[in-house]
Amino acid sequence: MQSNNGRLAGRTALVTGATSNIGRAIAVAFGAEGAHVAVSGRSPERGAAVVAQIRAAGGRADFVPADLDGSPAASQALAAAAADTLGGAVDVLVNNLGISPGTTTPTTDEATFDAIYAVNVKAPFFLTAAVAPAMAARGSGAIVNLGSWVARLGIPVGSLYSSTKGAMETLTRAWSAEFGPSGVRVNAIAPGVVHVPPPDPAADPTAVFMRGTPAAGVGLPDAVAHAAVYLASDDAAFVHGTVIDVDGGRTGVAVIAT
Repeated sequence: MQSNNGRLAGRTALVTGATSNIGRAIAVAFGAEGAHVAVSGRSPERGAAVVAQIRAAGGRADFVPADLDGSPAASQALAAAAADTLGGAVDVLVNNLGISPGTTTPTTDEATFDAIYAVNVKAPFFLTAAVAPAMAARGSGAIVNLGSWVARLGIPVGSLYSSTKGAMETLTRAWSAEFGPSGVRVNAIAPGVVHVPPPDPAADPTAVFMRGTPAAGVGLPDAVAHAAVYLASDDAAFVHGTVIDVDGGRTGVAVIAT
């Protein structure tokens, strides 16, 4: 992804779940726009690949390993390590990490319930708690959360995952009220079905969810990355507590075939 005009020049950013799909695209886009990016994830190999991609394009990036299990200690450790790597401050936080087992309600056991809430809600909650106060003390900062189209359009699988993304969208508004008056903008993106499609589109079982939309197909991770750059930049200086749908029209539009 090529830089447009350095909209994040001079800023630092921490992106969780940054070693694949949406998180990787956001990290690469931030690097292209001039940010020094802390690429966070569990895999050193995949993290190194993302860092190398950003650096090869002339950007700044470092891998910061983390296994965010929902404990305050894990989130606090990542916040401290990222701040140290980035020179003492995190200007932009992207809460992207999430897991999504496709279970139904009757097939979800307690261990799965606890694990998905730990990763999808507790981890970003305590990471924000560790990062946002320093932003507020400086009087500036941006937090971008990842919601999902399934938080507002019910589907018959993944009820637990849907509820965690609903929680993140609610936290977006609550955190905006809590930290916004101190100069910290908190917003969210709700992607539709987004990933790099396989060579044979017929082999993609997720494509069915995008039928009947204006886009008529899955979206690429770059589409979400563009929205994240906007929300992290001064272009969105008057944007607080909102959720941007990057979903190909999934939640707002029905296309009637004739």
